[in-house]
Amino acid sequence: MRSAERHQVIVERLRVVDRVTVQELVEATEASDMTVRRDLDFLAAQGVLKRVHGGAVSAMPSGLEPPHSLRAQAAVAAKQAIARAAVKHLHDGETIVLDSGTTALETAKLLHDRTMTVMPLSLHVAHELADAPRIRLLMPGGEARKGELSLVGPLTVASLRALRFDAAVLSPCAFSLEAGMTAFDLGDAEVKQEALKVASRSIVLADGAKWDRAALAYVCAADRPDLIITDDSAPEDQRTLLTQRGTLVEVAS
Repeated sequence: MRSAERHQVIVERLRVVDRVTVQELVEATEASDMTVRRDLDFLAAQGVLKRVHGGAVSAMPSGLEPPHSLRAQAAVAAKQAIARAAVKHLHDGETIVLDSGTTALETAKLLHDRTMTVMPLSLHVAHELADAPRIRLLMPGGEARKGELSLVGPLTVASLRALRFDAAVLSPCAFSLEAGMTAFDLGDAEVKQEALKVASRSIVLADGAKWDRAALAYVCAADRPDLIITDDSAPEDQRTLLTQRGTLVEVAS
């Protein structure tokens, strides 16, 4: 098991129990005692957990999102497959607003040789596209959230309201049929809502790990997007229900 996979196992376990022991994680990950201890030290440095004798306890309230550096390591293959599917729906000459999530960042990596206008909602995405030779990069105003580097606030919203886009490519924090698309940060949710309003069509990128989850701030109903791209770990019954409601659901391979 790779380090990113072990980290995800640890984080997921701490979502459902108050404390984990090194021995439990050794059995769950089939890694050595020393490797697990290094993993716990790494996650403690990221602020995800606190080390205690013989194990760890969560340091993250349920209303807070995991750090960007940790999320960037999770479900990488699924996110890359979703990104490959997403760029097939984006056409040269179009204007695109590109969200701040880690899957949106994977999408940006595939746009380097394309000819289009892109407004990134994250400094991570902006940096990725800064040297793309045929990308016209439009930067919104706003405040860069610490660690996340997503752009939020009234200046970001005003920048979006001043323009119209062919497509909004959004990467939500959580997604469920009941709660819809949600975000951990209120400002992030507001920016996503505005991006939906100013785009002719919307594409949502949500790997299976984000399904059946809800975060603090409501973005939109589950069937609001025109297209949802996910992977085969997303619940099949929910994909079917969304299709019946008129939302296209594509499973990336």
